[in-house]
Amino acid sequence: MVSENLEQVKANIEAACKRVGRDPKDVRLVAVSKTKPISLIEEAIEAGQDTFGENKVQEMCDKMEVLPDNIKWHMIGHLQRNKVKYIAGKVELIHSVDSIRLAKQISDEAQKQSIEIPVLLEVNVAREESKFGFFTEETEDACREISKMPGIRVKGLMTSAPFVENAEDNRKYFKKLYELAVDIQSKNIDNISMRELSMGMTGDYVVAVEEGATIVRVGTGIFGSR
Repeated sequence: MVSENLEQVKANIEAACKRVGRDPKDVRLVAVSKTKPISLIEEAIEAGQDTFGENKVQEMCDKMEVLPDNIKWHMIGHLQRNKVKYIAGKVELIHSVDSIRLAKQISDEAQKQSIEIPVLLEVNVAREESKFGFFTEETEDACREISKMPGIRVKGLMTSAPFVENAEDNRKYFKKLYELAVDIQSKNIDNISMRELSMGMTGDYVVAVEEGATIVRVGTGIFGSR
């Protein structure tokens, strides 16, 4: 089942790219494996998936111990400052930098280990009270502040759009994040790149791809409902 679902998701991404004249190679699929058993993740690996996203540090570390070393892990959930040390240097990308204080913690940890840690800034485009992240109008200033911190590298932006019945309802938020990224990129801030846009989940990743997502985070669409 997992391999068929993966194929379908990839086909959907490809079709969305074709519609808007993008190269499907420019979109990465992160399989959201939170709460999923090892057996299902192994099925996905067997079907060629190599990048997985987790929400909780402990769960990610437990899975890292038993799964192959060549798997790429992305931290996509809210990250507490006291947990940074457990994943620094082990994850390919942290999607959810939602405060200056967290960025500072990541920078401190990077310096301790003499490494560079790539991150995305989480933007609360829809201004939902239940979500973390910078508001759009705060994001450029946050970039400027974080750009001066050693060891942390901003690679782009991430958003979690509202949960909606109709994916089209989220198009405006994806469009807004894309425009924000273009705007910040044009300012040429040192150490800040806007190459990555992590947006779109199972319900709306096709619309996100049409609006410029370079990373989509799909869980239920691959592993089925919890």
